Amino acid sequence: MLNPRLSAASGEFLDVLIRAGLIAALVIFCYEIFHPFLSVMLWAIILAVMLYPLNMLIARRLHLSSGKAAILLVLVGLSILIVPMVFLGESVATSVQHAMHFAQDWTPEIPPPAASVQDWPLIGDKVFAIWTHASTDMTWAIQEVGPHLKSFSTLILLKLAGVGRGIIVFILALIIAGFFMAYGEAAGRRANAIAARIFSPERGPELAVLCTSTIRAVAQGVVGIAFIQMLMVGVSLIIMGIPAAGLLALMVLLLGIMQLPTFLVTVPIIIYVFMQEGAGFATIVFAIWNVLAGLSDNVLKPLLLGRGVAVPMPVILIGALGGMITNGIIGLFIGPVILAIGYELFNSWVDAPARPAPLDPALVETRGTVSGPLDSHIPPTPQPEP
Repeated sequence: MLNPRLSAASGEFLDVLIRAGLIAALVIFCYEIFHPFLSVMLWAIILAVMLYPLNMLIARRLHLSSGKAAILLVLVGLSILIVPMVFLGESVATSVQHAMHFAQDWTPEIPPPAASVQDWPLIGDKVFAIWTHASTDMTWAIQEVGPHLKSFSTLILLKLAGVGRGIIVFILALIIAGFFMAYGEAAGRRANAIAARIFSPERGPELAVLCTSTIRAVAQGVVGIAFIQMLMVGVSLIIMGIPAAGLLALMVLLLGIMQLPTFLVTVPIIIYVFMQEGAGFATIVFAIWNVLAGLSDNVLKPLLLGRGVAVPMPVILIGALGGMITNGIIGLFIGPVILAIGYELFNSWVDAPARPAPLDPALVETRGTVSGPLDSHIPPTPQPEP
């Protein structure tokens, strides 16, 4: 006959498994529903944490509530984003129209190769034959080059579509961040409660503060440095009278945020200036200044990336770079937070004092003294005779 205690224990264990399975199914369904909005919400949380001090400063200076200050901040941010994008879109549309008119009026011609091409080592004869065939038969050349151009154009369109989707996600995230900032105090209390529930009432608020300071430090180390580089390059472009200086400066800002080298923009500009102006004092100073602007992130990043964070700067730097490699732009913010939390939890586990082993009730005597292996060699205390 089955033991009643064992039957009750197995029934409770089965109940726990059923409840855990139902909770797991609910979590999976919630994740599948929420997954399309995950990147938007992560960006919204990051933007809210970044901009909340500025929101409170605006509220204090203008004597506004946090909600009205958040609305004002979001409107200013949208105007800063949308206005340049409108001018950029108009410029791109004009360039496309000019390119289409040029393509309609242009008759492709390939000049025949020079005789010296055959003297090129290893590839001279083959290049000369292909070049000669292409110059005499344009249809063959188009058929050979067409598939490669098609794949390249498809790649360019996909990249442009990704950039457009990223801009839309950023705009939506900024609007949602405005709601978070409007209820910043309540959101902060909720975040502390969640952290305390996940970790402990003592460590939870500390880790919540750590997450906040890490996100702001990464914002200073990424967005702040990109803005400084944009100013350095933009001022030099305006002084030298480079066409479309504002658009080029905006490209420098975007490259800095994406953690790409600004030399992708500054090197062609330097070459253009030397071709137009020649090698003079002004052009040499311009080139040196733009090279220094491109290298400034190597000096500013260690100074700003870990500022105001209790975690060592190498941990933040490794988290930012590793997060960017694995998850793109949003990984710049998520990577340092996760690595910093892991670092703090590991240190708290290492530094925590070892807990004493629990006492076996069977070894505790009635009067409260403990008898066990450690005191088994001690003879019993003689009791006085009555």
